[in-house]
Amino acid sequence: MSLEQVTKADPPVADDEAMLVRVQREDFSIDEELRRVRARSKRIGGIAIFLGTARDRSKGKDVDGITFEHYEGMAQKKLREIRERALKDFGIIELSILHRYGEIGIGDNIVLIIAGAEHRAEAFQACKWAIDELKQITPIWKLEHTPEGEVWVEEHP
Repeated sequence: MSLEQVTKADPPVADDEAMLVRVQREDFSIDEELRRVRARSKRIGGIAIFLGTARDRSKGKDVDGITFEHYEGMAQKKLREIRERALKDFGIIELSILHRYGEIGIGDNIVLIIAGAEHRAEAFQACKWAIDELKQITPIWKLEHTPEGEVWVEEHP
């Protein structure tokens, strides 16, 4: 096989692995993040995506907006641990996790998890596990803004 054939079969990935796990203030592009995961391997045949967005109701009450706070450094560390465990335990090829912080408007993106695997079953399992684990162990806190005042959300449904 020539160098040209190798390059066409599996092009070099310019993206740094750090871009696959991020906590950021600004919104993200689902298309760009999906492209980033797909570029990691030609073996990916199944992709599962979880997108969390800000809703206007919580526990039967109106919500005007949300603010997310996080423990700088520790949140990223926990997300990297989730990625590493998912890669090891679920037989997937790649996992990307992004979570926003700061003020989030109703309908805006909050969290994105993309799991890429050879087959759909592993991708679905890893994606579900990753969002459940994120909600349990990542030091990111949600403050809902309601007409009655601000409410810290403690449970992680």
